[in-house]
Amino acid sequence: MPSLSELQQKLKHYCAYQERSHAEVMQKLYALGAWKRDAEQVVAWLIENDFLNEERFAVSFARGKFRLKKWGKIKIKHELTLKKVSSRNISTALGNIEDQAYQQTLNSLISKKWNSLKTGTAAEKKMKTMRYMLQKGYESILVKPAMNKIAEGKA
Repeated sequence: MPSLSELQQKLKHYCAYQERSHAEVMQKLYALGAWKRDAEQVVAWLIENDFLNEERFAVSFARGKFRLKKWGKIKIKHELTLKKVSSRNISTALGNIEDQAYQQTLNSLISKKWNSLKTGTAAEKKMKTMRYMLQKGYESILVKPAMNKIAEGKA
């Protein structure tokens, strides 16, 4: 079993490489063979030395998944919940996504999906586009009006 200082050094590098959630760090510590007491001490040390910050992780995760993978807020929230991030930090992370950018991305995705569907009736295209947008994690209350504008040729 590694010593406390060895664990601190390994996890310092692990957290410096990219933002991590508390749950990921605990999982890594257990994988390295740390006891619960030692793991908690290392996590406390990482937090004190600003290598581990759950709010910073949540904001970074949400920003990255929105910008790169074009995920909606529902999917981001679900993934952060799976990573055992607190609801307060999830709210902060989702609040950092600009409404205008979110709406533009939503419109762009709907338009791309709609135009990629070459066959089928308008109702079938709407159904497929809606299913795609829900799978991406967008709210149906935002998708329906945007999709109707595109279907009517107004966007």
